[in-house]
Amino acid sequence: MCGIAGLFNYGAAVCDETERVTRMRDAMRHRGPDGAGLYRSPDRRVVLAHRRLSIVDLSARGQQPMTNESGDVWITFNGEIYNQLALRERLEQSGHQFGSRTDTEAIVHLYEELGRDCVPRLDGMFAFAIWDAKEQRLLLVRDRLGKKPLYYTVIGSKLLFASEIKALLQHPEVTRELDREGLDYFLTFSNVPAPYTLFSGIRKLPAAHWLECDMHGEIRVERFWSPAADARSWRADVSEAEASETVHRLLRQAVKKRLMSDVPVGAFLSGGIDSSSNVALMSELMSDRLHTFSASFTGFGDAENFHDIPYARKVAAMYGCQHQEVEITADDCKACLPDLALHQDEPIADPACLPMYFVSKAARAGGVVVVLVGEGSDEVFGGYPDFVHLSRSYNRRWRPLLTLPRFIREGLYQSARALGRGDGSLDVLRRAAENEPFYWGLTIAFWETEKRRLIQENGHVRSTGRSAAIVKGYYDELHAVHPHADFLQQVSFVELSNRLPELLLMRVDKFSMAHSLEARAPFLDYELASYALSLPAHLKIAGTRTKHILKEALRGVLPAEIIDRPKQGFRVPLPDWLAGELRPWAEQILFDSPLRSAKLLNFDYVRWMWDRHVTRTWDHSFDLWCLMNLSAWYEQWFC
Repeated sequence: MCGIAGLFNYGAAVCDETERVTRMRDAMRHRGPDGAGLYRSPDRRVVLAHRRLSIVDLSARGQQPMTNESGDVWITFNGEIYNQLALRERLEQSGHQFGSRTDTEAIVHLYEELGRDCVPRLDGMFAFAIWDAKEQRLLLVRDRLGKKPLYYTVIGSKLLFASEIKALLQHPEVTRELDREGLDYFLTFSNVPAPYTLFSGIRKLPAAHWLECDMHGEIRVERFWSPAADARSWRADVSEAEASETVHRLLRQAVKKRLMSDVPVGAFLSGGIDSSSNVALMSELMSDRLHTFSASFTGFGDAENFHDIPYARKVAAMYGCQHQEVEITADDCKACLPDLALHQDEPIADPACLPMYFVSKAARAGGVVVVLVGEGSDEVFGGYPDFVHLSRSYNRRWRPLLTLPRFIREGLYQSARALGRGDGSLDVLRRAAENEPFYWGLTIAFWETEKRRLIQENGHVRSTGRSAAIVKGYYDELHAVHPHADFLQQVSFVELSNRLPELLLMRVDKFSMAHSLEARAPFLDYELASYALSLPAHLKIAGTRTKHILKEALRGVLPAEIIDRPKQGFRVPLPDWLAGELRPWAEQILFDSPLRSAKLLNFDYVRWMWDRHVTRTWDHSFDLWCLMNLSAWYEQWFC
């Protein structure tokens, strides 16, 4: 796991960019404290840079950028390729010679064989750039599910790329300007969906995409994989026994792959079924005692129905783990917000960023360099209780509503507006009236009806109304392949398309790498994720029981008391903190915000939300935390 950066000058006057790209590289020292490398092409048009976090082959032979025997293919690579040994064996049989044990070198030789068609052969998490000197072409790639970020921008006939936006901003030709469309998307989704960012002119390469740029400056971005297209059989008649056996086999295989390392491996352990299954399988597959790490909150450590810490302790004891807990206070929350804004690059309005930040710090301080995490299970196995409620609402209310003529739906919406209906139910009617999708994502911050009150209409920003088009694109992509996908398959695909890569996995990457820690997600093994997506809803949600098939697959791996207990989830005490001991600080962040002078938001509406929250009329903690993150981000990068 590393940090990469670089530049391809395909049309500007040639100059030596080495110093500038070095600054880009070293802005990400936290991603690779173990070494740094740089390649500059003889014609000075290409510079590739690398910061190294040594995981496999710790010797100098693993330094990057790396090249092939003839020196005409160069790579800078971030990630892990889990099938590298199988690839290496075939490549050596074809005559390729290896000078290291790294997976990076396997990519180089595979590219020599197949060009960009090598990418679908890679099993792992990755973001990399390959310079092909013969073809005079730069290739950028981001992995299937978006575990590793990759940003790029085009400035004056130069293509620049990096693992983090802050690296791009080190180049003097890259300017800082707020992207108004990106802001609109952030206020909807609480993250910015790819390919957009909150910085004008800077783009995210979407998950499962590659970008090619040639000497003429022609840039092509194409998708190379989809979790829907990769599912070999979307069978409605698959039996529970068959599905359970397959899930068990794929999960065990996914965990085993992710133990590949020459440095200590540990696990984050919340006490839920996902992290607990990681720990159980790791303990079975490893000979060393496993190090596990959990986060709790002062005053909430053993609170019933708050989070899973008591179960984390049970699981750690059950498998003989060396267990460590990190206790987070309200003051810690206050102190780390500037760090969150710095490391996120863009605001990620998820309160779980707090425990991710602190538990990553503790893991690295505890001598661990690689951890396994539980992200992705809820998305692909139907693990959220909200999925149960949404499914019922979809079938009982939404579908009958859509059978009405559109003029009636529009009339219902206008009547609800006139009656002052609440924004949540009002926007359901608005979506029905305007033929927009029902489900947009689990962490919608502000619906369009709310944004019309939040965004400063006489300022510089207006709601574009384009968020619906973003979501509709996800549904169109799925329905083109599987027109009869059930509701749970649809919402899972929407989650895999945006919230998972650009919020959940982004927070994992940014806060683990902030502490020079590599995080691996077995539940997002691409074979397991695509298979789980293909399973019909009744195997994943049985009545009100979520993750049914995963739980059945784990019988014999975990004890029944862990498998069958109700899901609690991991909660952050933001509602209590913001209305209590953090109230003065939060109020200052919100209402002394530089966003006020930028005339971006209607602070009368923000005050209305704040008053409702602190008087406990309504819990607006997530919406307010979203705006606090936005304010801290804006102050970090624009003030």
